[in-house]
Amino acid sequence: MTGVDRARVIERMNEAMMLLTERMDARLIPETGMNIAYALPDARSKDDVAAVPGGIVGHADRVHPAGDIAFGADAYVARIVITAMRFDPAIRSAATIRFSEAVLIEMENLLFEICSFDPEKEPPGVQTMDWGVASCCREGVPDVIYDRGAAGKEPTIRLLGEDPVTVARNLLKLSNRITYAQL
Repeated sequence: MTGVDRARVIERMNEAMMLLTERMDARLIPETGMNIAYALPDARSKDDVAAVPGGIVGHADRVHPAGDIAFGADAYVARIVITAMRFDPAIRSAATIRFSEAVLIEMENLLFEICSFDPEKEPPGVQTMDWGVASCCREGVPDVIYDRGAAGKEPTIRLLGEDPVTVARNLLKLSNRITYAQL
């Protein structure tokens, strides 16, 4: 990949972060933090995927990145994106948000295509994200993949899309819908 490709990925990530920090409801951030990622075309490893080192945190009801966007910054979200790209190379971005039944209901109301997996059924010898995301993408990559957690694993919702600005806009649509929801 060229430096131009990497610069474009960082530019789109910065656009997405600006949208999220200005307008996203911080209640969507899981206790462990959230992240958003964007992969280079033909990404093969976390080093081909840009994200926020240390993730995105909520502070004083505001959304704050913990660091500057960088390649190789988050292996977890990188695995989500790279696995989804195996099924649809156009889907190069993902974000993780807090799990809540109220959020799922609003996602259904927004007509997002939603799929879930049960981490308790994960086969031995595979990583949860590789297996879980793949199990939801066999017939096409959905807009949303979630799980209800398992022992030692926080329940999480993942939004997927072609680029981080699209994912951020979907997060903002959701954020606008949950203004009065009890999360």
